[in-house]
Amino acid sequence: MTPMALASWAPDPAAWPSDGSSLVRSVMALAIVFGLLALLVWLLRRGTFAGVGLRKRPGAIAVETAVPLGERRSLVVVSVEGRRLLLGISPVQVSLLTELTAAPPTFEDSLTRSVGPVPGRPS
Repeated sequence: MTPMALASWAPDPAAWPSDGSSLVRSVMALAIVFGLLALLVWLLRRGTFAGVGLRKRPGAIAVETAVPLGERRSLVVVSVEGRRLLLGISPVQVSLLTELTAAPPTFEDSLTRSVGPVPGRPS
């Protein structure tokens, strides 16, 4: 398009509202949309929607812990179908190092066992 064609195509500035209310509404609408988008990204990063609609299957794979060892190498404890495995992971392979015993008790379980149940809390 030539500059003359663009000038004839552009709306007449005299026809725009002079009070700026439509501009204010447009900016407010954009601010609300960007605010909602930021909230959604924040919720997704927190993992709030990670389990929505998904049921954890009994045989699902779960990474219990991962320890980095250096340049793209790590040790990972994975639970699969009731088994706990220690895996060594490098850029070119995944190696089974050993099968571990049952999961260690949680802090709450250990505390309950040594101190006793917390009053007013179901056991």
